[in-house]
Amino acid sequence: MEELKQQLDKINLKLDNKVVERLWKFKEIVLEKNKVLNLTGITEDKDFILKHLIDSLSVLPYIPNTSKDIIDIGTGAGFPGVPIKIAVPKLNVTLLDSSKKKVKFLNETIKELDLENIKAVGERAEDLGMDKNYREKFDVAISRAVALLPVLVEYSLPFVKVGGIFIAQKTQNEEELKSAERAISLLGGKIKEIVSIKIDDLPERSLIIIEKISKTTTNFPRKPGVASKEPIS
Repeated sequence: MEELKQQLDKINLKLDNKVVERLWKFKEIVLEKNKVLNLTGITEDKDFILKHLIDSLSVLPYIPNTSKDIIDIGTGAGFPGVPIKIAVPKLNVTLLDSSKKKVKFLNETIKELDLENIKAVGERAEDLGMDKNYREKFDVAISRAVALLPVLVEYSLPFVKVGGIFIAQKTQNEEELKSAERAISLLGGKIKEIVSIKIDDLPERSLIIIEKISKTTTNFPRKPGVASKEPIS
């Protein structure tokens, strides 16, 4: 746990001991469940702290203080959504993943960690993005999924309110960013800021922060599977 505290200091994040203990407990739960359910290939404590916990929490300075509702798209084992929720309890967090097994694990973990106002939903982003209960209901959408940026934009921007933001956690790639320009515009977005994040000896990461400046037209997102097969270009 000392390693976690040291790494939090390095990114200038001051969290009280109860929060740090809960983050540590979340790590333990994930690694224990990982023995029977494929949640992560990262099993060493230091790697887990850096690549999952610290990487997830590196977005906190870029989430506006006025934010209430956040959705984590393609959350997998709960990253970055669960660490963000643990660190900022006032947020209402939705964890979205198409894997029913992972969603079951997440909802069990939420109970075990005694977290409130957070839920995991097992649906495709393309389907849920058309649901009036979720479409354009969030102040912030976040994703660190491995899909190409044009695909992530189509999955994510439909969930964001006008005036809200989408934060994509990506490795540095100018070409990929350029390829997403049309998708960002078509979905009602505009690049607000690109922030470089350096965490210890990990490869440099970027936070691509996209502001939602107009409503997403009803023809997006397209049907499940289309965005990944035919990214907007």
